[in-house]
Amino acid sequence: MDRILLEATDRSPKVDFDFAGGRFALEGEAYPEDAAAFFGPLLQGLKQHVQAQPAAAIRFDVALSYFNSSSAKALMNLFMVLEEAAAAGAAVAIGWHYQEGDDSLQEAGEDFSADFTHARFEMIETPA
Repeated sequence: MDRILLEATDRSPKVDFDFAGGRFALEGEAYPEDAAAFFGPLLQGLKQHVQAQPAAAIRFDVALSYFNSSSAKALMNLFMVLEEAAAAGAAVAIGWHYQEGDDSLQEAGEDFSADFTHARFEMIETPA
């Protein structure tokens, strides 16, 4: 599968889905006008990657400074694919990056992490 590289816009995050390297990243703000249209191809690509290489290690980093509820649902859909891959035996690590003092993003990451039993979910605080 070809790498998905999208530059950030004022409403959507930078995307770097490196399927060959098993490294995936979202960075910036996520409140696209149509979250399903934006995240749909990312979800499909991730699903195809996991199906094609079920044992491949995955590193998924999320460094969002803001996201809306539609994007939160899309993130959860991505995370569910990762959790299923980990349950099937793949080494999956999710890095949730948030700025020091940003309690709401820290809490959002903690809320997401509560849904994981197989994938490793890491809370990564960065200096403000």
